Amino acid sequence: MKFRLILVCFSFLFVANMGYAQKKNAPKSIISRGTDIKKYHNIDDLEGMQKGELLTLYKERINSIVKILPYIAFATKPGVTMNTLGIPDNNDNRKTLDAQHEASDEFLDNTSEFQNVILPYSDTDKLIAAILFYEETLKSLHEYSQYN
Repeated sequence: MKFRLILVCFSFLFVANMGYAQKKNAPKSIISRGTDIKKYHNIDDLEGMQKGELLTLYKERINSIVKILPYIAFATKPGVTMNTLGIPDNNDNRKTLDAQHEASDEFLDNTSEFQNVILPYSDTDKLIAAILFYEETLKSLHEYSQYN
């Protein structure tokens, strides 16, 4: 009985380890997940929102732009990998991409800290204008991909 239990446990650990090892070497997307905008707004929508909601939208749009803009020469939506683009998926290139994603995440963390403190002092009309501008920028990034 003990032998079977040990064998089952060992088999489970072996299978789990293989699953983990495969994820580590899976192709990585050039653009991080979490860049999708669920809804674009017009000025009437935004004028009817509370300032807290506007601040959240503003930060989400900044996040999307920072995660997409540096990579428009490659792609404008998540899911494109180095393999897709013909870039060798070797250890050096994966490390470089990981370092870039970490740097972007650190920048976004620092920017978010700043925005949490300073952004609430912004004028609501200027905040609405900025959100509309960022949304138009994101729309044009998606249109840009149609021309490639």
